[in-house]
Amino acid sequence: MEARHEPTQAPDEAEYARDRGGGPPAPAARDGVRRHRHDPQLPDHLPPVGPAGPQTGAEGDVRCPPPRHPRPLPDRAKEFVMAAAPVGLELTFLGHQTWHITDGLSSVLLDPILAPAFGAGSLEFEIWPPRTVDTQGMPGPNAVILSHEHLDHFHLPSLDLLARTVPVYTGTTTPAAVTDAIEALGFTVHRVDHTQPLNVGDIEITLYPAGARTLFWEKRVSQPLVRLAGTTGNDIFIGVDADVSDLYIEQLAQGTLTPPRLAVVSNNAQTVPYGALGADNNLLPGMDGPRNRTTGLQILNGLLIDYLKPLDGVRDVALCGNGFTAPRSPHGPFLYADHKALAATANELQHLFRVHGPRPGDRLTVPSGDGPVTTSRVPWVTPDPVAEKSELAALANFLDSPQRVEPTPVTPALAKEEWEKADALVAEELPRLARELIATRTGALATSIHDYLAGPLGAHRAVLRLLDPPGRPGEIDSYAWNITGPTWDKITTTSREEAMAAHPFGIEIYFQDFAAVFLGRAQIWDVVGGSYQGWHIGENLDSPVYALFAIYGEHQRPDLAARCYAHSLATLGIPQETAA
Repeated sequence: MEARHEPTQAPDEAEYARDRGGGPPAPAARDGVRRHRHDPQLPDHLPPVGPAGPQTGAEGDVRCPPPRHPRPLPDRAKEFVMAAAPVGLELTFLGHQTWHITDGLSSVLLDPILAPAFGAGSLEFEIWPPRTVDTQGMPGPNAVILSHEHLDHFHLPSLDLLARTVPVYTGTTTPAAVTDAIEALGFTVHRVDHTQPLNVGDIEITLYPAGARTLFWEKRVSQPLVRLAGTTGNDIFIGVDADVSDLYIEQLAQGTLTPPRLAVVSNNAQTVPYGALGADNNLLPGMDGPRNRTTGLQILNGLLIDYLKPLDGVRDVALCGNGFTAPRSPHGPFLYADHKALAATANELQHLFRVHGPRPGDRLTVPSGDGPVTTSRVPWVTPDPVAEKSELAALANFLDSPQRVEPTPVTPALAKEEWEKADALVAEELPRLARELIATRTGALATSIHDYLAGPLGAHRAVLRLLDPPGRPGEIDSYAWNITGPTWDKITTTSREEAMAAHPFGIEIYFQDFAAVFLGRAQIWDVVGGSYQGWHIGENLDSPVYALFAIYGEHQRPDLAARCYAHSLATLGIPQETAA
């Protein structure tokens, strides 16, 4: 039997009213995988900002002037700015991996997801725990920092809620398709490398490149180091979705920097209950079960012991991530997504640092002196305890009565007039997939083995099964990956059991979802967990799902990402031409 994870009961309206200093909150409006793993095998001039342009400090850093606001700040935002004179840096958690950072005078938004849900195509992933962000009550940002391009960090509809005079800063390796889309929305984008500290008022931010052992599709991540300009000893390091930057570690070792006072680490386990669909599910007999799912103990060890090893001396740690629910997930949130509970457990079991598990609307104040990191709440983030209780009940029910969740299409059915175009797109993409699969971990393992269940292997090492092709519901089109081409050879469809016996690697996905990736209606991260199933030999990272991430992610296929962004921009009233 699976180890039981008890969902934490959602706080009630009275508790939130106490936190907010007011009456019960109004119900939040709610509209409506990516994985981040460590791979153990892997060893100039800025343009003007706003009407005044950037101001260059004595050390050549870039100072960002406050933007003009399109409307006056609400009174409660003015009160917040006046009341928060520099006691240090305040980090307000807005959900998943979005942070509002201020010194009381200037403010920065990191990876803003301000809507109730995010998504780059037709799918939406609701933020967990559910909340509403009052962007008019929120102290207006003087800058936006974009750590990288993935859909749970980069959301055009959220950016659309901000004044166009707010400059957007990102790293040097963010795909041009991303910056083009942001500029099409009316913003000015600036690229900054790790040698150029960015000053937003008295907030100094350095964007460090991801550690060298970070997985391929996360290597473009920039990791912000945030502090009050001219100070040291109370730095804040935000790891985002990558291994700790080697350049940052080097500066710590050289004594150029002191260890951070606060480290923000991302829980991206995305553990689903046994029976639910997940990226790590393996259909081979005996390869899936409760013990194959990541536990909370493993998550805490990975985040707090392994990840933080290079940051010896850190005194406080904040957990984030795992903060969304997948579309059509009958179990509600992921397991171990209650960071308040994880933090409490971690503080009972270790003495190295204090762990914080903020909920949306919680504000962590990192003092400028030696005092403790404190927690309070802001009035402009409103949780939805009713919706939260409902989702937690769904999780509890699923854990009490586990059921096997069968995949279903996660994108809309193709219209009949689109069938021919979709068929042509898939046929056009298969040769490219065959070639690029060679360079992945899946391909490396598949080409290095010579025997499988039935004996010696021929040239066919993997099978692609496209479910419900256009006009033929209930049927399956099958293609075998021929490593001598490499090509995808059309083969006769057999049962799944026969396919698993003949091919050590397998991919099953609905045709309409696979085609949606090429049509710009979904990204590969969208469809995994709802439409994808597969099998593989070897380790988790040898799975075809990670090969698909590597092949179709924004880093490798910015053209596909651009098609999704064009759809998002068109929805926002900015028509774009698409190549598909």
